[in-house]
Amino acid sequence: MSSTPSHSYRRTGNILKEILRVVLAFFIITAGVLHFVTPAPFVKIVPPQLPYPLELVYISGFFEILGGIGLLIPLVSVAAAWGLIALFIAVFPANINMAVNNIKLEGIPHSPVLYWARLPLQAVLITWAWWYTRKPRVEE
Repeated sequence: MSSTPSHSYRRTGNILKEILRVVLAFFIITAGVLHFVTPAPFVKIVPPQLPYPLELVYISGFFEILGGIGLLIPLVSVAAAWGLIALFIAVFPANINMAVNNIKLEGIPHSPVLYWARLPLQAVLITWAWWYTRKPRVEE
């Protein structure tokens, strides 16, 4: 069996996809842990129209941790990816609130341009998670 260029590309693509799965899982688990370790900055950006901001921060942190772990478990990784997509959509109003109201957070450079530039990152995260809802390419 010879290794054709398309076969090699598929294998490389699958390896890259799996590396990026671990990167996303690590990133999202870390963010979830931070919701518990330092909840104040997250509470600060919860839109004021929403009740129980601290509880919402804890809930979103819990689901980030759960989704990140789930992304690493083949049996539930597709469900975890869909859950992360829902979570990224659910927390988007907090990012909008931060940009619209120019909310300064300690440890993040205070720049309205940066706050607005951060908003498209949510689409990147959604697309990244969506990638894991698709069946992997089968190697021939």
